Amino acid sequence: LKLSRFFFTVFSDFLQKMKMVPVPEKAYGSFFEGDCYIILYNKKTSNGFITDLHYWIGKDSSQDEQGAAAFYVTQIDDTLGGNPVQHREVEGHESETFKSYFKSGIIYKKGGVASGFKHVETNMYNIRRLLHVKGKKHVSATEVELSWDSFNKGDVFLLDLGKVLIQWNGPDCNVAEKSRGLALARSIRDDERGGRAQIGIIDNEKDSPDLMQIMKTILGERRGALGPAMPDEKADELQKANVRLYHVYEKDNNLVVQEIATRPLTQDLLQHEDCHILDQGGFKIYVWRGKDSSKEEKKAAFSRAVSFIQAKGYSATTNVEVVNDGAESAMFKQLFKRWTEKEETQGLGKVYTTGKIAKVEQVKFDVSQLHARPELAAEQRMADDASGKVEVWRIEDLHMQPVDPRTYGQFYGGDCYLVLYTYLISGRTHYIIYMWQGRHASVDEITACAFNAVELDKKYGNEPVQVRVTMGREPQHFLAIFKGSLIIYEGGTSRAQNNEPEPVVHLFQVRGTDEMNTKTIEVPARASSLNSNDVFLLTTNQVCYLWCGKGCSGDEREMAKIVANIISKRDKQTVLEGQEPVEFWAALGGKAPYASDKRFQESTVRYQPRLFECSNQTGRFIMTEVVGFCQDDLDEDDVMLLDTWEEIFLWIGKTSNTYEKNEAVSSAKDYLKTHPAGRDLATPIIMVKQGYEPLTFTGWFSAWDPYKWSRTLPAYKPHPNSNVNSSSNYQNNNAPSVVSAVTNGNGAYPREVLINKTVDELPEAVDPAKKEYYLSDADFHDIFGKSKDEFYQMPRWKQQNEKKQHGLF
Repeated sequence: LKLSRFFFTVFSDFLQKMKMVPVPEKAYGSFFEGDCYIILYNKKTSNGFITDLHYWIGKDSSQDEQGAAAFYVTQIDDTLGGNPVQHREVEGHESETFKSYFKSGIIYKKGGVASGFKHVETNMYNIRRLLHVKGKKHVSATEVELSWDSFNKGDVFLLDLGKVLIQWNGPDCNVAEKSRGLALARSIRDDERGGRAQIGIIDNEKDSPDLMQIMKTILGERRGALGPAMPDEKADELQKANVRLYHVYEKDNNLVVQEIATRPLTQDLLQHEDCHILDQGGFKIYVWRGKDSSKEEKKAAFSRAVSFIQAKGYSATTNVEVVNDGAESAMFKQLFKRWTEKEETQGLGKVYTTGKIAKVEQVKFDVSQLHARPELAAEQRMADDASGKVEVWRIEDLHMQPVDPRTYGQFYGGDCYLVLYTYLISGRTHYIIYMWQGRHASVDEITACAFNAVELDKKYGNEPVQVRVTMGREPQHFLAIFKGSLIIYEGGTSRAQNNEPEPVVHLFQVRGTDEMNTKTIEVPARASSLNSNDVFLLTTNQVCYLWCGKGCSGDEREMAKIVANIISKRDKQTVLEGQEPVEFWAALGGKAPYASDKRFQESTVRYQPRLFECSNQTGRFIMTEVVGFCQDDLDEDDVMLLDTWEEIFLWIGKTSNTYEKNEAVSSAKDYLKTHPAGRDLATPIIMVKQGYEPLTFTGWFSAWDPYKWSRTLPAYKPHPNSNVNSSSNYQNNNAPSVVSAVTNGNGAYPREVLINKTVDELPEAVDPAKKEYYLSDADFHDIFGKSKDEFYQMPRWKQQNEKKQHGLF
């Protein structure tokens, strides 16, 4: 099965009489509760294939079946040379990785071979069941009792009657849940019924009397009010951050578990001749198998993990992942403070170095490729080529004070600044607001900086991307817009009334090879601050020394000369390492040891970006990861967090919850604080609004559609997750279509094509949840008596009521 740029080889087997039997591809995603399954997943990468091997345990499966599944997984792993990452999955508690394989959702079916039930054949219609649908990103459906007692107000339910599928949406459901529910209903219709079934949707019971009559015939009259949905039991980030590493071995036929480290973990704790268990707060258990460990130890990985879970008193549903030395999963690596692989250059030639001297080799890239290759813009963290307009304000007396353009690029640690960057892409104006926070700025100034950023954001129609920049952690694009003249003073202020005494001697470290990547930072004026791989500027009352370490390059020296002319008007004197005059050392307070080790090359593994749905409304900070994410996973009512390691993006949906929207930055800070790897709390946090995403964000998504959220008439691409809000009619896959209807030339459709039409009767390009978008301006005003702008300024509930009145809901 080939999808987009990924290659999947997925097969699933239920264990019948302890044998593996292939499951038809049409049945992928349907699991019988009395069976066990094995799933093999291959993903093609630039370096070959990544293989995941899962065994799934149904809640009614026997111990023999479970044991056989584990045995077969071990055999398959041996056959594949020990390369697969192995997973133990339990019904209802599957990992996000597992759920991501089944885009239309997972269906749990009662029965199985062992319990004497027959597997349902495709195109069979003698069915009567009720499915409880849960999940917003990855959906699962469980067969429940055919009774009103199974219903609640917050979830989606599918009444499956063979030739008819009725989707009942609880009044507290959100758009995304309804959309995913419809995708699942369509999957059942197309895969299990060969497309020969009708779908009806109840979004408001009063508007769907015919469908409600069918439900009452099957379920009887409903007595009593429906209760609220039960919240999903999810581990919060504090629980996930509680990582512990154990050495596991057998002694005198007893399992010995010895704790050796807690957060933050380092890679050198893993010994190649041993097996280790990493406990992520009981949320997930990892077994790491050293390449030099014995064959017996490797085979016992799953059994040891299960024994560990029992000894700890954890739930039997706890996820288990077995990883091999040298073939660790991205999920496993991100639990460590640092993960390196020798002699491997990652990304676009960027090599990170370790040892006493922490330095990044600078790699030039062609900025003209940014728009043609958004993935390059994302990896280089460059929204454009830095040729836009820059405006800078300093926060003074809690207000914005314009900074003299002649001093743009000079930032003082005692101040906070706002930087507005304006640029054009394809004729459209984009904005970025940088909030630079000095290390020594007061709490009031930092607060005022954030407040003024909001006001500036409003001035530009809430379109700007907002970036929180902590002193010393300036992102790549921030460096580039100041053309090599970014200079950061440790303390002081640029205010005119500054009364602090100016130090006589300053020492600056210059890093960078051109105007796109150069930054100059003030360091303590003492010899121990020097580094043999860099250029330093030492300014005194008489002279400005350019000290060139033995490891610096010619490009670095040239950039240092440019910076020297900005920070000092004194005479310039170039000093080579080892040839310093007495006066140089005297200015630094005398000679002292400094970093002079030879560079040690070792690359850091490129971090795989991760997307999360954020929630902290319950008082617990909970994040749900979206594995294998794409643009369709960004729902309008969401606040999403994209972690690219160097930066944290917060994506704010247009209709996202006000509370979560206001708490977004706090959520990002909590995420960094609770990250198992002990993340740098100064990591830049970038706030992005729906519809105004920069290349540095969209480049992490494959096939990004820039017109998906156009303001007036979004270009809607058909997707199995499209949403229907209400209908009192059936939808038939073979119903007449108006796909060939001709628009009026500006993308709008005639009103008769849109009003009172079911999903399958609409043109394929129309989003059924936003039919009114596709009316011409004249038709819209004639029907609603107001303009589109006036309509969308109304509360959402009023919009919905008017849409219902005019047959456009």
